[in-house]
Amino acid sequence: MSLTDISRFFLGKRLKDFELYASQPEAVQQKVLRRLLNDAAHTTWGCEHGYASIKSYTDYAAAVPLQTYDDLKPYIDRMRNGEDNLLWHSKVKWYAQSSGTTNDKSKYIPVTSEGLDDTHYRGGADCVAIYLGMNPSSRFFSGKGLILGGSFNEQPNPDGSRVGDLSAVLMQNINPVVNFFRVPSKEVALMREWEGKIEALARDTAHVNVTNLSGVPSWMLVVLKRVLDITGKQSIDEVWPNVEVFFHGGVSFAPYRSQYKELIKSDRMHYVETYNASEGFFGIQNDLSDPSMMLMIDYGVFYEFVPMAEFGKPNARAVSLTDIELGKNYAMLISTSCGLWRYVIGDTVMFTSKSPYKFRITGRTKHFINAFGEELIVDNAEKGLARACAETGAKVLDYSAAPVYMDEHGKCRHQWLIEFAVMPDSVEHFAEVLDKTLKDVNSDYEAKRSKDIALQRLEVVVARPGLFNDWLKAKGKLGGQHKVPRLSNTRDIIEEMLAFNARG
Repeated sequence: MSLTDISRFFLGKRLKDFELYASQPEAVQQKVLRRLLNDAAHTTWGCEHGYASIKSYTDYAAAVPLQTYDDLKPYIDRMRNGEDNLLWHSKVKWYAQSSGTTNDKSKYIPVTSEGLDDTHYRGGADCVAIYLGMNPSSRFFSGKGLILGGSFNEQPNPDGSRVGDLSAVLMQNINPVVNFFRVPSKEVALMREWEGKIEALARDTAHVNVTNLSGVPSWMLVVLKRVLDITGKQSIDEVWPNVEVFFHGGVSFAPYRSQYKELIKSDRMHYVETYNASEGFFGIQNDLSDPSMMLMIDYGVFYEFVPMAEFGKPNARAVSLTDIELGKNYAMLISTSCGLWRYVIGDTVMFTSKSPYKFRITGRTKHFINAFGEELIVDNAEKGLARACAETGAKVLDYSAAPVYMDEHGKCRHQWLIEFAVMPDSVEHFAEVLDKTLKDVNSDYEAKRSKDIALQRLEVVVARPGLFNDWLKAKGKLGGQHKVPRLSNTRDIIEEMLAFNARG
């Protein structure tokens, strides 16, 4: 019996738990909520919100308002400076750094020991269990997994806790046994300098029997192309003949699917989407023929949902899982064993099934570009444009931006269509300042722009006078409260605008 068969036998027992996802979802989630409230009852936050007296979900929703990162930030800052028992009862030794809010370049999400065990690592194990259940012919453990990792900040917090990408936090705390089944070495995986890291990743793994891949599609694509350069092979399955699955997440896979099919030609290759964020592990694709993901409801996460039609209104009402409607767009809220309470994570979802609950990620609660993991928001854009105008003498009337996933030269970038009231001293200078400012205000954009590896410098296209008004008029949206979409994660809108621009 192979190691994969043995693993399938033991991991397969977990699949039986998922039967409760369909038969008793409300009971499963209520059990999670009770545990979270009990664990945090005597924390500062729990005492302030009366957790000890909460008896039901209705009580909880009445006691705790919806929270953003900015709402929780004062507590997190105090935690990073050494105070304990604020949002969670155990000492927080790790913080996952992610892209910032309106007021900060980065967010620092607490990662507790409980959150590592009951959410993040449980999600990783369930990915393998579900995949082996979907693919009876798998030889997953006949080789190793290539897992892309991030890095830590060099300086710890004042209390000695560490900050880093979630993947680096996970790798630093993982069971040592897992290291026998993964590449590259921890030293390479945690390297900070991305150009050298990708080279080391490719050279470390090019001659290893890799059977599975895990990571963000845009970065993994860069690594795989470098592996082909080093080996001189035409496809990845010539390098790794036993590669069979890519667990991907972080950004939409749709723009990359065709590129992966060109790089990995094997008809045994599978792609499994996961929803794993700094704040927790939430979903796994459990049917290769269905792109929806199953919501993981027995982790250390309690879920709520606000209809997007109500989101942002003063009295917006959240609903628990059992009250959601299929085909409706919701903003997702989470309460977790990492000390996040009714937290607006910023993603929007739409459910496709209730037995079990399955969903698709539909976007963000705000305009954004997240084609390469950069999570660019409108506030970043406005700050960048303001500085670029100040330094070049320009004045901007209107703008819209979208990603270019790949051009004929293999370049990925953001494309900005800008109508100027006053032209800059140089469009090139304007683009340089805008790009630099976006790196200054958004750490994820800065990381993806590093060394021009995954994301090249943005492009500015000058719009003809009146372009945006003409486009709005053609859409029947001229005047009133109708606005030009500032940032879009697809090219649908900007392509329409570019066509209008070409008409003159």
